[in-house]
Amino acid sequence: MHDVPAWQQRFISWVNPFLEALDSKGREEMAKLYLVGLMGPGDRKSLEPITNRFAPGQHQRLHHFISASMWNTDPLDAILMKKINDLVGGPESHLIIDDTALVKQGKHSVGVAHQYCGQLGKNANCQCLVTLTLARDEIPVPAAMQLYLPESWCTDTERRAKTKVPEDRVFQEKWRIALDEIDRLIAWGVQFSDVLTDAGYGAAAEFRHALTERRLIWAVGITHQQHVYPLSVQLECANASDLAGRTRKHPKPDQPSLSAKRFIETLGKTAFQTLSWRDGTKGPLTAEFAAVRVRAADGEKFNKAPRLPGEEVWLVCERRRSGEVKYYFTNHSANTPLITIVGAIKARWSCEQTHQQMKEELGLDHFECRAWTALRHHLLFTRIAFVFLQTWRIEQLNALDSSDSTETLPIDDMCVQPEKKARRAAR
Repeated sequence: MHDVPAWQQRFISWVNPFLEALDSKGREEMAKLYLVGLMGPGDRKSLEPITNRFAPGQHQRLHHFISASMWNTDPLDAILMKKINDLVGGPESHLIIDDTALVKQGKHSVGVAHQYCGQLGKNANCQCLVTLTLARDEIPVPAAMQLYLPESWCTDTERRAKTKVPEDRVFQEKWRIALDEIDRLIAWGVQFSDVLTDAGYGAAAEFRHALTERRLIWAVGITHQQHVYPLSVQLECANASDLAGRTRKHPKPDQPSLSAKRFIETLGKTAFQTLSWRDGTKGPLTAEFAAVRVRAADGEKFNKAPRLPGEEVWLVCERRRSGEVKYYFTNHSANTPLITIVGAIKARWSCEQTHQQMKEELGLDHFECRAWTALRHHLLFTRIAFVFLQTWRIEQLNALDSSDSTETLPIDDMCVQPEKKARRAAR
């Protein structure tokens, strides 16, 4: 076994539970081939290039295993959740919700539509994945990836049949998909301290309410137009008479709501303080922050009246050096230090790093099969490969204190923090 690189020996033992869960020698062989193909060298990580590089003549077998074979993914997902939780789960971990696009030229792959593509910064022909990333100490791993199926697909029986979309799959907003995945992670015992996301999800009041109902701490982006009430707002009772003698049928706030932008402006310039949340490659990362306790204007709504005050939250404003201004809601407790809140808000960046590395290094967006099941299998194996690589690198980084050298992987330096790269280079 001395001729086998150490990372391959570790891979064989690490991946064995997944292979056993497939309950078939043939499937085990194809799963191992696909994982090695994703992690191995080569610019293209679709089925044919993988078999050409690692198993000539096996293309049809691998294609059948990924795109047509109806094996159950749940046992493998359960194993992956356990490994993910052991690796980066716990009370200091963040669960980050986002989405990422897979650009497509054709129109026949499942879920493809002309929709917003973050990779290109505009609407384009693509598939959209709702992603949940678990991160601790700036080390991220992909905990879940689910295809968003646009309404146009959900009502198109012909396209659904061609791409084998399950009959029970109905249209869901992205935040509802994310909520279902959160419930799955909790059921599997994945531990995290809070849920983080941008305004694409955070602007949905129903989503925020659902997180609170699950007793989760959350910090989400909002638009500057989101309305809030001062903390001192009171509700004037229903059934009281107004000045004109009319009886009011519904409660009414005794103070008007303001947009998040306007509310922050009323605080004045002295409300802002400069804070640093971590060190970057060029020094500390800093911005100006202001925070105030408010009541979100996301309570009940009666006819044309404004929404009533809802949950008490922190309204946070961030002013970046570039001039960009961002707004956030978080339900951290009233006595939480601002630096703790800022640290949570800014932890969200690592999910974008994960998406980029899965595309560039593991071929997340190279997949060419059109069917629902095929994409589901591809997403699972891409996540497994990424988690193994993170596991190996964490082990190697931890070994730096006792060794002057570490073995590299086929994909070197992926996911290693810049400061840790520098420490390794210095050694």
